[in-house]
This record gives sequence, C-alpha cells and structure tokens, in this order.
Amino acid sequence: MDIDYRLAFDMAPVGLVLSRNRAIVDCNQHLCEMFGATREQLIGQSFQILYPSADEYERTGARMLPILNAKGHYADDRIMKRVDGRLKGETFWCHVTGRALNRAAPHESGIWTFEDLSSRRPVKAELTAREREVAAHLMDGLTSKEIGRALVISHRTVEIYRARLMRKYKASTTADLVHKLMAG
Repeated sequence: MDIDYRLAFDMAPVGLVLSRNRAIVDCNQHLCEMFGATREQLIGQSFQILYPSADEYERTGARMLPILNAKGHYADDRIMKRVDGRLKGETFWCHVTGRALNRAAPHESGIWTFEDLSSRRPVKAELTAREREVAAHLMDGLTSKEIGRALVISHRTVEIYRARLMRKYKASTTADLVHKLMAG
C-alpha cells in the first residue's frame, strides 16, 4: 500500500509547519484551527504573526539558534497568540518542537510541531513578555541564575520577575508558583 504523505501531513494530530528563514512555507489544517487562521493567511508569513509580541519572536529566535546549531532540534513550552477568528489575540500555552534541516544554517529550513496546551494549562493572568519567558523557564525547573544566563539578564532581575509572577498567581513559594503555572 502506498502512503500518501500529503494526507498524513494534513491529518496529523498536531500542528505541522514547514519553514524557510522563519517564515511559513506550508502548514496543516490542525495548525490553522489552533491559531484560528486559514492556510492562505499563514503561508508566506513570518512566524512573528504567531507570537504575542515582536520582541518575543526575536528573543526566541536568538535563544533557539545555538541549540539548533548544536543539536539540530529544539523544544519548549511558550505562550503563542491566536491570529484570527472569534479568539483573535487570545494567548495560549503551546508546546513547540522543531528540527533544522541544515544544522549549519538552522533557520534556513525546518519542520515544526505545535501542540495547544490550553486545555491543560490555560493562561489565567496577564503577563508581560519577560514574565512569560521567566515562567516558561521556571516550569522547566531552572534556577534564577540559570534563567538569567538563558535570558542574558541578572539573576536578581529574574527574582523580580518571579516575585511579580508569585503575586499575580497568588503563590506563596516557587514550587507553588510552578504548580499554579502548570495548572494554568
């Protein structure tokens, strides 16, 4: 039996994107539904359209570049933004995994999966771009010093953001904060 790879791509249970230079070359229907957009609205667009801010798009690209160079693949949980439809502008947690087709030039071309985590982890508080980044690293179990190194900011600055997150989520300890972030 011949396998119809186009059908497999279109019917995959996760959002799939083929990219070139951080732009969407092709995507499947699941990704379109997740972001509330049509293929026509997404194809040819920069991935920036899926981010809550241009700043987060730039910082994420810079953060993943050395990892893609070294390993050829990258994965994280991050907050993304719905593009169109009744939920336009809504932010949601998303697990993103990608593979560079050329490790020497990782943004040149790649394949990416997107999994909507909103049913398990809703976004309950309005967070700044930096708070979202710190929250994502806290959920990965990183310390303030490790987060500071990853984001190229001081660990004391990370602690300020962590304190803000604790207030917003009404958490009494970092463990409580991580638990509440994971739960939404």
